[in-house]
Amino acid sequence: MKFLIRKCPKCGTYTLREECPKCGTKTKVAHPPRFSPEDKYVRYRVLIKQLSKHLKT
Repeated sequence: MKFLIRKCPKCGTYTLREECPKCGTKTKVAHPPRFSPEDKYVRYRVLIKQLSKHLKT
């Protein structure tokens, strides 16, 4: 399944293009990653997310 909707991280515009039509920034996929209850790496992803929040402040 290919995700079509993308979002610009700079201005928040939703688009179908790889590049934002308003500001020219490269867009990212707007869909969250798939969830799996058997995910072996969830502990590490949560830790990285917490560390990145801590480093931003």
